[in-house]
Amino acid sequence: AAAAAVLPITLPGVSASGMGLRLSQKFVFLLFISGLVTLCFGALFFLPDSVRLKRIFLSKSESPAVTAVSEHGAREQPRNAAGEPEHPRAREERSRARAEPGGRARDHHDHHDAAARADRDAGFSGQSRDAFDYGKLKKCLFKPPLGSDGGQPSDPQARERRDKVKEMMKFAWENYRRYAWGKNELRPLTRNGHIGNMFGGLRGASIVDSLDTLYIMGLTQEFEEAKEWVENNLDLNSNGEASLFEVNIRYVGGLLSAYYLTGAEVFKKKVVELGEKLLPAFNTPTGIPRGVINLGSGTSWSWGWASAGSSILAEFGTLHLEFVHLTELSGNPVFTEKVMNIRKVLNKIEKPHGLYPNFLSPVSGNWVQHHVSIGGLGDSFYEYLIKSYLMSDKTDEEAKKMYYSAMDAIEANLVQKSPGGLTYIAEWRGGILDHKMGHLACFSGGMVGIGADDGELTKRQHYLDLAAEITHTCHESYSRSATKLGPEAFRFDAGAEATATRLSDRYYILRPEVIESYMYMWRLTHDPKYRQWGWEAVEALEHHCRVEAGFSGIRDVYATTVSHDNMQQSFFLSETLKYLYLLFSDDDLLSLEDWVFNTEAHPLPIIRRNCPPEREDSFFRDGNRT
Repeated sequence: AAAAAVLPITLPGVSASGMGLRLSQKFVFLLFISGLVTLCFGALFFLPDSVRLKRIFLSKSESPAVTAVSEHGAREQPRNAAGEPEHPRAREERSRARAEPGGRARDHHDHHDAAARADRDAGFSGQSRDAFDYGKLKKCLFKPPLGSDGGQPSDPQARERRDKVKEMMKFAWENYRRYAWGKNELRPLTRNGHIGNMFGGLRGASIVDSLDTLYIMGLTQEFEEAKEWVENNLDLNSNGEASLFEVNIRYVGGLLSAYYLTGAEVFKKKVVELGEKLLPAFNTPTGIPRGVINLGSGTSWSWGWASAGSSILAEFGTLHLEFVHLTELSGNPVFTEKVMNIRKVLNKIEKPHGLYPNFLSPVSGNWVQHHVSIGGLGDSFYEYLIKSYLMSDKTDEEAKKMYYSAMDAIEANLVQKSPGGLTYIAEWRGGILDHKMGHLACFSGGMVGIGADDGELTKRQHYLDLAAEITHTCHESYSRSATKLGPEAFRFDAGAEATATRLSDRYYILRPEVIESYMYMWRLTHDPKYRQWGWEAVEALEHHCRVEAGFSGIRDVYATTVSHDNMQQSFFLSETLKYLYLLFSDDDLLSLEDWVFNTEAHPLPIIRRNCPPEREDSFFRDGNRT
């Protein structure tokens, strides 16, 4: 009866009586209809601005942020249920991603949306701007990158100490070269290499991290063999699960600085290719990237230990410097767009007492926990605000405003003075202060120092004094240990001051943050105590961390007989030794007028849109171009 109610259709080859199509004609008709539907539906996906339409169709199955059982890449150990670090040994163990079967349930939209947006993003590459002008960059530098004489200090003692640091780098490199070449890091006790999971199948972390250190130290042969390895062996077509944060600060940062220092096209080519592989991590409802990405497939998910599938402030907040430079080199605006969107999200949401908590949902864009730390989980977010302002040639007013507003909140809520007169920065947990400071937080002496000159006029000396006080406190954490090396975390409660009160906080894994602040404070004040403190660290490293085949972290800085952890971290070569070398060099070696350092100590040039006319040709006129 229903069929009888259908009106007859008059089409060629169809009888007027409505008897229907012959079999062959039915097939042709259905083929025509299916083709028309496919064409129309496909047009929704390929017409300009169709990404918005794709999102309508593909986000329906989106689930809350997914998780992977992993350890943290944002420079702090994850904590167990008791609040203790899960692994008191090494940063590698802290950062390693241990994905258990069934430990994550990746969002269905990742596969589709990542591919769609990656296609769109790649379409901008090289089209929006002229090719990067390396020659103009070099003209716009106020000073040669390597200084007038390689940064050689006139003071004989400083020169001798700088030579010692160079010897330490050569020793660390040669043992890596001999026993772990092509692996990520050296295990000096067992004399073999370590790969780990946090770089997603990428290899040679120590090589890429060391490029600029080798170059500025004048270790030419070593630099050339590292460059050759990058050109011939750095395979970016991996299919592993990487920490977005660690790959960015070490590989992207290392390749960028190697290019800017040398102009070698291989570094530029590699870093742009790698940068494009990181873009799918931003494919979330808010644009806040997830912490883990498969470099091959582009799928991403959140750390399993991160509350409610959240992203970590220090991870998504430590991309800005590198991504802006990726746009500079590639002409692709999408890199800058991604990190500027992060700022939009952060500026839109309410900050408790003006503070930035460490956990943010990439789905809702809301804070997940009210835990605030200037150490692990939060640290380099603040660093990148002031450095973004400096790197922009002081034109990025938004970064400046965010930094000084954050500083006001930190001073009002976190900065404390111990009964013994030590200034420290406590952690904040929903309004309750935890009176501890991590080694990672000791970078903040240098950060506050480099931000002093651009604060309010009435507060500039205050900031410089605060920077000196924080750096002094961190030095005390070193001087109060048996080894004269600092613990992973130290406390200011129950009568303790600047000492670790928990066994799990006593280790030292060749970290650079305290020495980093010494270097900045030396350049800002030229107070000789900072060079002396740096030399004390050199002596302690030589005595307690140097073994027959490299340098190793130690398990207890308070034990007179040390136990080594068998890991020469890549950041020891990239940061610790570089900051020591700069500390004993003249200020024109990687001058702070021209360079900012990313959080892995990779130097990136200040972006000057217009060269000062009086300086434009000085680089060539003086014959100092390197």
